[in-house]
Amino acid sequence: MASFVTEVLASSGKLEKEDLSSKISKMCRKVEDTKEEVCDMLNKKYSDFLPSLQASQELMVQVDDVSKEMDSLKNCIENEVQQNIHVAVTEYSKLKQQLDKNTVIISMLGHLKEFHNAMEESSKALQEKKYVDAAKQLERARASVDSLKGWKISQMPLLKALSSELTVQRENLIYHLGDEWKRLVVWRLPSSKVAAGCAPPEPTGMKSFLNVELNLSHACSKDDEPKPSALLCCVLQALAIQGDLQHRIKLFCQVLLKNMLKPLVIYPSLSVSVTEQQGEGTVLALQCLKESQEERSTPSQVYSKLLLVLKTLHSHLLDVSIGDKKLSAILGEMIWEEVSQCIIHECLLYSIPTNSSQLEKYKTVIKETEEFEKCLKELEFLHGDSTDLLKYARDVNCHFASKKCKDVIVAARKLMTSKMHNTVKITPDSKLRLPKLPAPASVSKVKQETTKDEATMENAKQLSAWSLRLPACRISESVQQLMELALNTLCEAVGSSTQCALQLFFTVRNMFQLFYDVVPTYHKENLLKFPHLAAIQHNNCMYLAHHLLTLGHHFRAHLPHPLSEGITTFVDMVPGFRKLGAQCFLAQLNVQRAELLDRLSTAHNFRNLDDEDNYIAASKAVRQVIHQLKQLGTVWQDVLPVSIYCKAMGNLLNTAIAEMISKIMMLEDISSEDGEHLHTLCQTIIEEGPLVFIPLAEENKNKKYQEEVPLYVKKWSTFKELVIVLRANLQEIVDRWADGKGPLALEFSSSEVKSLIRALFQNTDRRAVALTKIK
Repeated sequence: MASFVTEVLASSGKLEKEDLSSKISKMCRKVEDTKEEVCDMLNKKYSDFLPSLQASQELMVQVDDVSKEMDSLKNCIENEVQQNIHVAVTEYSKLKQQLDKNTVIISMLGHLKEFHNAMEESSKALQEKKYVDAAKQLERARASVDSLKGWKISQMPLLKALSSELTVQRENLIYHLGDEWKRLVVWRLPSSKVAAGCAPPEPTGMKSFLNVELNLSHACSKDDEPKPSALLCCVLQALAIQGDLQHRIKLFCQVLLKNMLKPLVIYPSLSVSVTEQQGEGTVLALQCLKESQEERSTPSQVYSKLLLVLKTLHSHLLDVSIGDKKLSAILGEMIWEEVSQCIIHECLLYSIPTNSSQLEKYKTVIKETEEFEKCLKELEFLHGDSTDLLKYARDVNCHFASKKCKDVIVAARKLMTSKMHNTVKITPDSKLRLPKLPAPASVSKVKQETTKDEATMENAKQLSAWSLRLPACRISESVQQLMELALNTLCEAVGSSTQCALQLFFTVRNMFQLFYDVVPTYHKENLLKFPHLAAIQHNNCMYLAHHLLTLGHHFRAHLPHPLSEGITTFVDMVPGFRKLGAQCFLAQLNVQRAELLDRLSTAHNFRNLDDEDNYIAASKAVRQVIHQLKQLGTVWQDVLPVSIYCKAMGNLLNTAIAEMISKIMMLEDISSEDGEHLHTLCQTIIEEGPLVFIPLAEENKNKKYQEEVPLYVKKWSTFKELVIVLRANLQEIVDRWADGKGPLALEFSSSEVKSLIRALFQNTDRRAVALTKIK
């Protein structure tokens, strides 16, 4: 009867559900008990450190059994639910929630089991020096801990203990890997006996690098084929798995750059040797074979030394695949930019030719650079197309022009700031040493067509032999050198590329503009203080302006487009240089003019010369004026062109004479004794003034310039008439007036002559008659 009831209930599903409920209740209790025991065991293992290996193994078996029961029960429930889903959704939902909770707990227990197994395997692999396996097991353990952290129901104290244990094991592994790395890759540096991962202080001087060594231990296999050892590969791969490889390689690169690669580029005397020590490894050592006389290494020397180092590193250290990348590629990404910049600034920059004739030879350097980069790509240090290094080498024309322009400007500025008083003599026959340039075909053709016409016109019209010639004078030696520098730079532009020619041409223009701006400012005080320098600066500017007229014309046809189309000219700069020279000399003339007037101001306006003190003061003032003019004549006579010299001296003498005339004309009463004294002083000027117009010593016997004094001194005739009047009687004055047609009337107005007569003669009938005749 009972079995019949059971069958009926089973067919209705009620008994099955009651059995399931009882089974789930029992399973919940069993899961909770297992969870408590596992957590307790792990706490004892990783937190309390109690030995419970046997208990843990039994628990692991128990966890597996419970897990299997749960899987079976889950399948049973899911089948039952699917069959009765329409009638038992509500009843089974509660059971499903409880089952899901238990499933999560079982999954957590599975991760705990995974963590424990991974930690055990990692510890075992580390003891056997299976570093890659140890690193992978630690990664498994870390993944288990990360999964546990994702559940809020996880017990925080237990997670903290597991994370702490994982950190300890990871640091222990990294320590062992670092120890192996230090043993396999050993640096010997001057600053310390052994260094392997720490960046040392920056060494200075070539000698400090002579003891640098890199020892790659156990780098050869049994068959003597150079390749990284299995142990080294394991160490590098394990470091990569643990994420510490980049840091190790970065430190290695820093030491390699500072102590081996850069010194080999910078110091031409340094070389590198590679020695194989049997049973110990390979040693790269820096050495100085012989003192090099060159200040910089050639590109070929640098490339060969660097390739020797990098090939050795590739063979014994870097030929290891880390994931999908070679270690050599990782190292290349870290060092290439700094190495290439060092090669550019310490080697290639100094290999750029200084003369355009050497540009053709530079193709060798470009080819060597291409081969260097090709070798680096084969070693997988480099990827992709041309880099900054090869681009720099190929842009030699641009760099040549930039270097040349920089050197030209530096040399020009040095000439402009040098002493101006070192001079050279320029004569009308002096010419620039212009280079012989091949005439362009178009010019030759035009020249042949016009030869007959030119021959016909040559007899008809000819320029003077003095046309376009500088007068004899002296210029600064530095200015002559500046012009030669400009010629040489323009010669470099001939035959160069368009960009290079443009840079060089405008550098020459900038050089002259720099002279215009720098020299007047840099020598400002001296140009005002020393008349000699002012005259030289005047000549310098006129010399430059003279040659700038034709400089562009000489080179235009030989330069590439667009320079050959007419923009090659310096004519626009000519007015500025002429004005600059004139302003400088006029400023000096104003200084000298002010000094002359200052000296004459001590003559007490030439009043009361019958007083001995007044006469002495006036005489001294006149003597000082003569002395100043003679001194200027001595300074300027061999410097300025003759015409400029005479005009300058005439201007200054005229200033002194005009001042004396003005002061004498202002006198209201001139006694006979005063008149004699004034005549004596003025006669001194007349006798000694013309002597300053002797520009050259060899012309002492030639009175040409003294005879032409009235051409340069406007008031000279006026002054001579005044001197005559000072000693003449009334009749002689009237005769020289000659009814307004005589020589006196040409220099003075009637009112001025009357004023002189009133000052020189007493009020008598004869003076009155004479005054009436002055009309």
